[in-house]
Amino acid sequence: MDLFPLYNSVRIALISSVIIFFLGIFAAYYIRKLPAKVKGVIDVILTLPLVLPPTVVGFFLIKILGPNSSLGSIAVDYFNLPLIMNWYSAIFATVIVTFPLMYRTTRGAFEAYNENLSFAAQTLGKSNTWIFWKVILPNCKKGVMAGLVLSFARALGEYGATSMVSGYTPGKTATISTSVYQYWRIGQDELAYKWVLINVLISFVVLVAINFLEDKTPEKKEMSHA
Repeated sequence: MDLFPLYNSVRIALISSVIIFFLGIFAAYYIRKLPAKVKGVIDVILTLPLVLPPTVVGFFLIKILGPNSSLGSIAVDYFNLPLIMNWYSAIFATVIVTFPLMYRTTRGAFEAYNENLSFAAQTLGKSNTWIFWKVILPNCKKGVMAGLVLSFARALGEYGATSMVSGYTPGKTATISTSVYQYWRIGQDELAYKWVLINVLISFVVLVAINFLEDKTPEKKEMSHA
C-alpha cells in the first residue's frame, strides 16, 4: 500500500495549519476591536469560505492562480513555478477553506478574555507585545489550540478545492481524500476502504483532542459554589 497520500495530506495540513495559526490569531485579535458594523462586514467576508462549496473556492483559485491569470503567468515566466497542479497548490486551498475555523474559534477565545489582566500588566510597565504573548495568548490557549486542531483536521480531509487546484497524480499530488475517490472510481473498493478507515481514525483522534482541550474550569467553579 502506497503511503504517499498520507504523507502528502499530513504535510499539506501541517503547513497550512502553521500559516493559519498566525493569520487567524492576527485577524481575530485586531478585528474584535473594530466598530460593530465594520467588524460585521469583515466577519462575513472572512467566514464566507466556510459556507461556500469547496468547488467554488477551487474555481476562484484556478482563475486567480492558473497559467492564464496574471499571477499564475508571472510565477511561471519568471520563477518557473506553476501555482496549480502541484502538491503545494493544495496549501492555497486548505488555507482558505480552514481559515474561518481558526478565526472564529480564536476570536471567541479573545472575546471571553478578562481584559483586567492586561490592565494589570500595563500598570507594571509591560509592553503590548509582552502582554499579548505572555498574558493574553496563554489565557486563551485552549480556544486557540482547539481552533488549530480543528483546522488541521479539516485541511487533512479537504477534497473539493484541493482536487481542482492539485488534481490527482499518484506519488505527486495524491491525498487521502482524492485517493478515496480515485480508488472508488476505478472499482478498487478495498484500497478505498483502507483510506477511509485511516481518515476516520485520524478524525476520531482529533475530536478526542478537541474535547480534551475544552475548558471545563467554569463548570467546576459552578459546582464548587453550589
